[in-house]
Amino acid sequence: MGKHGKSKGTLAFLALSLASGAIAGAPAKSEYVWRNVVVGGGGFAPGIVFSTAERGLAYLRTDMGGAYRWSATTKRWIPLQDGNPVSSYMGVESVAADPVDPNIVYLAAGMSWRGEATILRSADRGANWLVTPVPFKMGGNEDGRGLGERLAIDPNRPSRLLFGSRHDGLWQSIDSGAHWTKVATFPLAGLGTPTVARTTHGGLSFVMFDKAHPGRVFVASTDPGSRHLFRSDDDGATWAAVAGGPGPEMLPAKAVLGSDGVLTISYANGIGPSGITRGAVWRYDVARKLWTDVTPDKRVDAPVGGYMGIAVSAQDPRVIAVSTVDRYKPVDTVWRSSDAGAHWDELYKRSTRDVGASPFLKLDGDAADFGHWIAGLAIDPFDANHAAYVTGATLYATEAFGARETMPWKPWTVGIEQTAIITLTSPTGGAPLISGFGDIGGFRHDDLRVSPPKVHTNPYLTNTNTLDYAGTAPQILVRSGNTHARQAPVTLAWSGDGGTSWQPLVPPSRGETADPDRLPPEKTGNAPIVVSADGATFLVGMRPALLTRDRGRTWSAPTGLPIETRVTADKVDPRKFYAIDTGRHAVLRSDDGGARFAVVGGRGLPADLGAVRTTNREQQNPLVAVPGRAGALWLKVGGDLYRSSDAGERWTKANADLSVDLYGLGRAAPGAKYPAVYVIGRKDGGRKDGMRGVWRSIDGGANWQRINDDRHQWGLRFRVISGDPKTFGRVYIGTDGRGIVYGDPVFAQPASTKKD
Repeated sequence: MGKHGKSKGTLAFLALSLASGAIAGAPAKSEYVWRNVVVGGGGFAPGIVFSTAERGLAYLRTDMGGAYRWSATTKRWIPLQDGNPVSSYMGVESVAADPVDPNIVYLAAGMSWRGEATILRSADRGANWLVTPVPFKMGGNEDGRGLGERLAIDPNRPSRLLFGSRHDGLWQSIDSGAHWTKVATFPLAGLGTPTVARTTHGGLSFVMFDKAHPGRVFVASTDPGSRHLFRSDDDGATWAAVAGGPGPEMLPAKAVLGSDGVLTISYANGIGPSGITRGAVWRYDVARKLWTDVTPDKRVDAPVGGYMGIAVSAQDPRVIAVSTVDRYKPVDTVWRSSDAGAHWDELYKRSTRDVGASPFLKLDGDAADFGHWIAGLAIDPFDANHAAYVTGATLYATEAFGARETMPWKPWTVGIEQTAIITLTSPTGGAPLISGFGDIGGFRHDDLRVSPPKVHTNPYLTNTNTLDYAGTAPQILVRSGNTHARQAPVTLAWSGDGGTSWQPLVPPSRGETADPDRLPPEKTGNAPIVVSADGATFLVGMRPALLTRDRGRTWSAPTGLPIETRVTADKVDPRKFYAIDTGRHAVLRSDDGGARFAVVGGRGLPADLGAVRTTNREQQNPLVAVPGRAGALWLKVGGDLYRSSDAGERWTKANADLSVDLYGLGRAAPGAKYPAVYVIGRKDGGRKDGMRGVWRSIDGGANWQRINDDRHQWGLRFRVISGDPKTFGRVYIGTDGRGIVYGDPVFAQPASTKKD
């Protein structure tokens, strides 16, 4: 690093306040109170970091839901980026807690090399942030996100930071992250930003300062080459590759430098989190320049998989732990050693997991497994019995890491909601909410404050893509979904008890083909399903569509309905179904329960309805029927909204100067003519400088009020929105990374969120 004066490569940016993702002219305070629908965890958190400056302080980074801080006072995790309005910043590449001042913390944030990247810095534990945009791209949600930590603070001069980038070598800041300069002396300049979609580089995987030896720093690389570990003893003026260790096919993933001066490193033959087949664990005695292979399972026929999470006790450096990754058979595990790796104890064999607070972790089984994608592992520096590890679905912790017998683990997730929501619906009766999640299926939510007892099963589908309920018989629901496999024998189901239990629905396949890219939609989860208002008719969007009036015993094909056309069922009149024919740019309606569709008026709609066409199975239906009102419809065409009160004959534009991304309907305000309409969109006709947020109209779209505020933006990453047909003002938002959030007007705080 040598001289620290500004050079041609120095980056100086005006630090932007991200105290609440401020937008000029935005209201300072919301008239809504926002909460999370409780599930508990749910997604991949690649790294956990305990503060070494204060007991009871820890940070968690996630791959698409931002970062969290553990509050020992409130006993819950605090989301730190809900005020962030930049989507890319919700993918956290690395976190660094100041080793001297517990109030200072840094985040390296950027979802992928195609998005914006920044270094966020806070002097109040993440309550407020200063933002320095940087040109070196990150990959908080790309392959290699389990590596780290890439961002490091010099414990002997905390105003100096180093960041090991994926594509552009090593960077430094000497003013607490406000300005960054590339370290020209570092031997690896980086491979450059990728040019092919869905590809990335692992780059520099971790940076490690040696507190006991000022000026000494280690940097690891996962890019191709004969050497993967580099060392400087003169503050970065010169660097040398560290000889020895495993062969070049093993890539260093994570490391911890113990108080004994030994560097413990986990290795894998890929950057993960998937695709790793082999790994190793080595320890490097820095003073003696001596390497020791301490891999827990050295057998030639050891289970497929590698190693990633690594931890060393601050009290006793002989106590070390490492996690496996991608060891699906028998299961990923954590190994613990109390003699510096001479002997190992495989913890999954003698551990228990109490998932009473997050019962979804059982998925479709009787018990929760130890976990997968265990990329992060840490031992509390103030309490060696307190340890934690991450999985692809949760964060587990134990207070008995030194136990010799059974070791109990529990989810450590209070306050964490890190899931991607595909769809949701709020029926006119029964549970307040039925949800469809990515990866964990979805739930019936009887109490929004409690993790649901189980996921949707029979069939269990990892993703739920569409949901519908019968408007006048809301205990009848239907859903479609898919598994992680390319196709599944059953992708459709129906419920007669409000989503408590489900029955598989298997229509006769009408689109069999040998072309893998044209598999029948009912085999892949691409077939949407709707139910008539009285619950008697199910209509499935196959090729061509099929309907059943006897719960799947017999099927028939509607006439007049083009292939791959989304259908909407009236919420009051069981005879009426609706669709938009984007080929003929026409409104279609069935008046006989879905048997026959014909063109109806459509007066007032644009001549071109091509924008109505849905292009993927997770896209929300742009045509929505109003609960409680026969023939009442809303339709999204591009960024515009239209409403009809006469079953599609005539339409009125209803979004004023608001450009609509997503919308949903809820209970009308007292005495109002129209339902409450909730929109994710941008004010001022969609101009780039317009305000994007959550909006509500109670007068048919003539006027709109922003109901979120600058502290509730969640990266502006939204998938679905819906009002509650039973409670005026209640709105549910499915985010892409922060779970389901729901809002209630300040003046109408609910006494309970339980079902009616």
